[in-house]
Amino acid sequence: MFEEPRDALYLLQRWYLNQCDDEWEHGYGVTITTIDNPGWSLRVELKGTGLADLVIEWSKIERSEHDWLHWWVHEAVFHAACGPTNLNEAILTFLDYTGARTT
Repeated sequence: MFEEPRDALYLLQRWYLNQCDDEWEHGYGVTITTIDNPGWSLRVELKGTGLADLVIEWSKIERSEHDWLHWWVHEAVFHAACGPTNLNEAILTFLDYTGARTT
């Protein structure tokens, strides 16, 4: 039998699909953009999900100039900023808080 991939992007897509209820996706969503450090920004809106009350203080891992990750929740939005090769890690960090990484 064919097994579906379990990489970060796949799991984020599944999490997003699970939130879509003909309402949430019209006002909320997931945004991935580049930043000028260089790096990436991940923003996941949690209002209207089971994670709306999630609290995460500013957390960070800094390994080198281009290998770093910061994440936090502010006003029901999960934020991550990371180095240019850490987007996968940022997504997996979000998924760890949702429990979606193990599904």
